[in-house]
Amino acid sequence: MTDPLFLATAVEAVLRAGDIQRARLGGDLDIRKKGRIDLVTEVDVAVERMFREMVAERFPAHQVVAEELGGVEAVRSRHCWVFDPLDGTTNYAHGLPLFCTSLALEIDGRAEVAAVYDVTRRELFTATRGGGAFLNGAPLAVTAADRLIDALLVTGFSYKVHDDADELVALFAAFLRTAQAVRRLGSAALDLCYVAAGRFDGFWEQNLRPWDMSAGALIVEEAGGRVTGIDGAPFHTRHGHVLACGPALHQLMLDVIASCRAGRP
Repeated sequence: MTDPLFLATAVEAVLRAGDIQRARLGGDLDIRKKGRIDLVTEVDVAVERMFREMVAERFPAHQVVAEELGGVEAVRSRHCWVFDPLDGTTNYAHGLPLFCTSLALEIDGRAEVAAVYDVTRRELFTATRGGGAFLNGAPLAVTAADRLIDALLVTGFSYKVHDDADELVALFAAFLRTAQAVRRLGSAALDLCYVAAGRFDGFWEQNLRPWDMSAGALIVEEAGGRVTGIDGAPFHTRHGHVLACGPALHQLMLDVIASCRAGRP
């Protein structure tokens, strides 16, 4: 059984992050570019510093892998906190209220605790492995949709979109032709949580980082969903891609992806 202190810490951390985000939303921000279209704000950095200090004080033997102050590094500890201080930074920088904080605790390489907080909607998504997934304390369950034509799907485009546009747009178009509708919100963590909550029926994305999906993937799994790579292989946060959906849609979505990659209509 996972130590309850781990979930309590995860919840406290994402709620504190939300307070920092709310205080600065819509104000003057120091916004910089890490890449051509990849933004970072002072809020991203402030939230990550807060969390790193929390872990250093409470769990000095634990490792933190996070987006802004270190990035992906070799995991040296059994306990590794995977943290995105502000998932949806571009939305946040433009004043668009679609962003969150995402946090997972991986133990021996597998997520065991997850918390994702959307401060603008006061929505706290949590999960522990084997203990279920919850939204503000209420149990979550994925949808039972079993036909793509009835499915509302969601995807995202990474910061490499300018390099991979043809491939990404081709797959987007393939799902447009087969699903009821496709959306793009700009926050992979929220996309995954919305699949867990039954708001979306399925999600796929490529070129992701561990902090984009570690927490959300566990929340989907604990809500009864299927989570794999987009090639159907077992999911791993370091592989950089994910397919998450209700069980009945999983093979159907894999078939669309395989047909698109093979150049079939």
